Amino acid sequence: MNSSKISDYSQTSFKLIPFITKSGISIICTIGLFSLLQTSHNILERWKNLFPHTTNEVDTSRLIVQKIQAVSELTTTVFVMDAVVPTSSNRRVGDWVIGETNLLYLARGEVRAGIDLSKMDDDDITVDGNTLIITLPSPEILDSKIDVNQSQVYDYNRGFLNLGPDVAPDLQTQAQRVTLKRVIESACEADILNQANQRAILTINQLMAHSGYDSVKINTTPAKNCQS
Repeated sequence: MNSSKISDYSQTSFKLIPFITKSGISIICTIGLFSLLQTSHNILERWKNLFPHTTNEVDTSRLIVQKIQAVSELTTTVFVMDAVVPTSSNRRVGDWVIGETNLLYLARGEVRAGIDLSKMDDDDITVDGNTLIITLPSPEILDSKIDVNQSQVYDYNRGFLNLGPDVAPDLQTQAQRVTLKRVIESACEADILNQANQRAILTINQLMAHSGYDSVKINTTPAKNCQS
């Protein structure tokens, strides 16, 4: 055999030794790194299992209730009525009337009816498939008042020689109280609370138009009584 060829093979073999060594070290390092990562993963998993963990869940019903409650009192119906109310007061001496004061009051009363949305809770919101079901509280009179800007004393008369008592403020207050009572009674007779329920359905449907459900069903609750 030619000694020059053996020498060439030997030189080539010696040249390959660093490459083989480096490759072997790289493979060993890769295997070691993989084992280290796998071991670290197992340790982390075991560590997590030692402690309780919680999962955050969004309470859809609560979010919807909060959105509705943000509207607060939902006024859906306003009843307005004008009334002419006479009031009077007498001045007496014993059983004798010596003077009479009459006041004629032209009054405008206003009654607001609707739903107090602050009374809703999570149980009033349910989901059936992809249908959102909302149960509203019963309607009620939210406010009643005399519109003083649209009301006035039409006539004030203390009678002969002004012998009647000078009690205009008291008679005006009495007239306002009587007017307010009449307006509330008339509003109730006009079924204001049932109207409030029907209009609340439309308003809440509009409020929930972008709730993400295919449909929204509104259940109303009958009114308990028609009083302020």
